[in-house]
Amino acid sequence: MGATKSEIFTPAQNELAAMLKALAHPARIAILQYLVKSRTCICGDLVSELGLAQATISQHLKELKAVGLLKGTVEGTSICYCIDEKVWGRYKKRMEQFFVAYEPKGGCC
Repeated sequence: MGATKSEIFTPAQNELAAMLKALAHPARIAILQYLVKSRTCICGDLVSELGLAQATISQHLKELKAVGLLKGTVEGTSICYCIDEKVWGRYKKRMEQFFVAYEPKGGCC
């Protein structure tokens, strides 16, 4: 597998790519939508909600937590996850900057 040459891109481009990569799985989107709706959850709630194996859910939670989108607290033998509002806001800002940069002019292609 070749190198990605990420060093030739700006820090903002690399950050946006990392953000999009973290969101690039439908299970992670579903997890985030569930957390937005419910505000908090325990991994077992997601298993019954999404119909995926607990190990699969745990792996996706780990990925989302690794990029900072989730934070969690230990409650007995379970971990209660919620969205990290500060990081969520940073994602929102970067996505808005990316999509707002294009204004359709008409007549192209």
